Amino acid sequence: MRVLLIGGNGFIGPHVAAALERDGHDVVVFHRRPSANAIRREIVGDRQRLPDFRDELRALRADVVVDLILSSGRQARELIDVFRGATSRVIAISSCDVYRACGVLHGSEPGPLEPVPLTEESPLRTKLQTYPPDRIKMLQQVFGWLDDEYDKIPVEREILADAQLPGTVLRLPMVYGPGDALHRLLPIVRRIDDGRRVILFEEKLARWRAPRGYVENVAAAVAGAATNERAAGRVYNVAEPENLSELEWAQRVAAVAGWTGEFVLLPAERIPAHLLMPGNTEQHWSTDTTRIREELGYREPIAQEEAIRRTIEWERANPTSSSPHAFDYPAEDTAAEASGRKPQVVSGVT
Repeated sequence: MRVLLIGGNGFIGPHVAAALERDGHDVVVFHRRPSANAIRREIVGDRQRLPDFRDELRALRADVVVDLILSSGRQARELIDVFRGATSRVIAISSCDVYRACGVLHGSEPGPLEPVPLTEESPLRTKLQTYPPDRIKMLQQVFGWLDDEYDKIPVEREILADAQLPGTVLRLPMVYGPGDALHRLLPIVRRIDDGRRVILFEEKLARWRAPRGYVENVAAAVAGAATNERAAGRVYNVAEPENLSELEWAQRVAAVAGWTGEFVLLPAERIPAHLLMPGNTEQHWSTDTTRIREELGYREPIAQEEAIRRTIEWERANPTSSSPHAFDYPAEDTAAEASGRKPQVVSGVT
């Protein structure tokens, strides 16, 4: 099978390509920057100008096209128009932020909390472009492929609506691993490496649950969906089977790192502002991944402990000062030591 990966040179793409090639498939990559040592065929071009490469891309006669960086409904329409009649199926990488629960968390969706875990049939947001312009601008600095109209709901609608070109949608979780531009493990790893004996959590945030996935495992799900015809016309949640709380996740990371300090939980009014997460954290994002496991036989090839170990190793080898995470140790010390309410102390390991 020949598979075309659009945006295949980023965080997830190389792992998708490797997974496909291990199973004997022919992989072609379309991306903005040529690889230093390309071991597979590549076409260099800008995703924002996809129609300009129509003839060259169609000439590939790819069996399946996987677009890893679809950002808007407009881009999805272009994708369908370019490949209709030239491939048998398109795979769109979406996000769990399409669910109404995301809007409830961010305050854009009125009404009650959404029941969890979220299945593929759970309600989607009724309001598009849930992220404010300043948030989009920040994300564009990290992900250059993101356009101003970013929203995965219109992407999904376009991909699943074409009668002539079947589509598959994969709703991804928060993806961690080596190469993570958002450095999701950094808040814990840096504090551990800086010798912090106490790490603070706001009480409600500590209980908040969300889906996660290790980059190689997520890539395996993408490769599996691309090569299984049963995935045509289907939507799948992709995530680890456990939806850990923020505290439980931090405990797992701490355990792998060998940390023996204490996690301290404080109410919002006593926690430093840089440790608060805006929004309604009573709304969890827990997702159910039964469908992809039962229909496509998906299983994570890398165990969670090993995944965390590899990510910690990468974080330590790639220090950064440009992550979105804030560190104010004097403020954290003051909050931990403040009188008026004895903090709840939780063991540093599970």
